[in-house]
Amino acid sequence: MNFKVISRNVGKALLVNALFMFLSVLMSIYDGFDEGFGPLSISFVITAIVGFFPFIFARAIPATKLKEGFVIIILSWLLSFIVGMLPYILYGGEFTIVNAWFESVSGYTTTGSTILTDIESLPRSLLMWRSSTHYIGGLGVVVFLLLIFPESNPFKGRLSNLEIASMSKTGYMYKAGKIVKVMLSVYVGLTIAETLLLWSAGMTLFDAVNHSFSTVATGGFSTKNDSIMHFDSTVIDVIITVFMILSAMHYGVIFSIVIKRSLKPLNGSITRYYLALAAVLSLVVMLVLKVQGGYDSWGRALHDSSFQVASYISTTGFGQADNSTWPFLANMFLLYAAFHCGCSGSTTGGVKADRMLLAYKAINSEFRRRRHPSSMFRTRLDGNIVKNETLSSVFLYIVVYVFVLMLSFLIVLSSGLDISDAFSGTLASMSNVGKGIGNLGTMGNYSALPAAVKCVFTLDMFLGRVEIFPLLAVISMLFSREK
Repeated sequence: MNFKVISRNVGKALLVNALFMFLSVLMSIYDGFDEGFGPLSISFVITAIVGFFPFIFARAIPATKLKEGFVIIILSWLLSFIVGMLPYILYGGEFTIVNAWFESVSGYTTTGSTILTDIESLPRSLLMWRSSTHYIGGLGVVVFLLLIFPESNPFKGRLSNLEIASMSKTGYMYKAGKIVKVMLSVYVGLTIAETLLLWSAGMTLFDAVNHSFSTVATGGFSTKNDSIMHFDSTVIDVIITVFMILSAMHYGVIFSIVIKRSLKPLNGSITRYYLALAAVLSLVVMLVLKVQGGYDSWGRALHDSSFQVASYISTTGFGQADNSTWPFLANMFLLYAAFHCGCSGSTTGGVKADRMLLAYKAINSEFRRRRHPSSMFRTRLDGNIVKNETLSSVFLYIVVYVFVLMLSFLIVLSSGLDISDAFSGTLASMSNVGKGIGNLGTMGNYSALPAAVKCVFTLDMFLGRVEIFPLLAVISMLFSREK
């Protein structure tokens, strides 16, 4: 492997972190040099120096190879986690080393789990940095995958196959450079639009920016202890619900809608399936809340159910109601939404709607074949035959995902957590939702968990964010003798 190639590209990732740290420093200066100034300034200097250092010795580098690309992706994430925890450690308070690591990994992976019991006690500059880790991590994996490999690299299509190409015929129909522009345009456009709407709805500009960062990145960090419930505003709830749903859609679809000024891109099977599932789950949870949850009003039940379903299925994890008081059945539907999640080509975690729809279609085709052995049935998506290789990859990913999920669950369960917290916490971490049920629900936090459990959950967050296979590929190639 060419370590100059690796160090230079990892340096770029660290410089991105340094840029957002600097913006948080400016926030501290604006607030009259608040308590976050020292920790953020020191962290900025360290991150900037480490990030710039490789450029001194690696001015010109050759094209990136497959093995190097995977290593760059993994190292960029890991080093971002490390520099991201520096402001927390230097600030102190609730941030022990384990807690700082947990908060940093949760931020970058857009999970949104927190160990903080009093979020509002933190200076605004540190809250800004906390939300910024969401924003940095939101596009991290996809952008790295598309930028690192040259267009001519035969492995590029193979690496992005599950993420973009084969799964959605309404997705990105552009070259790599164009895809990055599309994603950045949608990402920034959604952020600006939501910020302006939340500001006009009564949030302060600071809160609007931070919650837009969290929403569009499908993260879930809030500036308030009781999350979105704090604002007690139907208008704000509706705005955030809409943007959570949008942020979990394929960015290529959103871009096409804007460019073509048409809703036809919504006709894609995956998009229709995702939107229909979100609507159905909202109605089902509403019914459970009205019948079993003690809700007097159908309208209030629909309001709370639609927000929380959108929060879980988009992997955002905002809390607008305390689901620890909800019926068990309603929470089971939320956990299914957390496992299922949004569309590929977005910032969501989880298995993703694309894989789930293809799996359902493949199972249906198999049932039809068994009923009519002499007939030939092929799995189709938007009129196109899905290759067996793609279906095999889909089922393999789901199997590996469930295996890692259950293994982590058993490890966490052995630590003494009750079965509800152990399972929902593991699923929330793997799917990058952040919120589970019970003590780890929408109004809960992870502060009381044992340090070992927090470390297991951070590993689950990472695996869920990079979609497991890239990390396994790095491990495999590092121990392989092949060049």
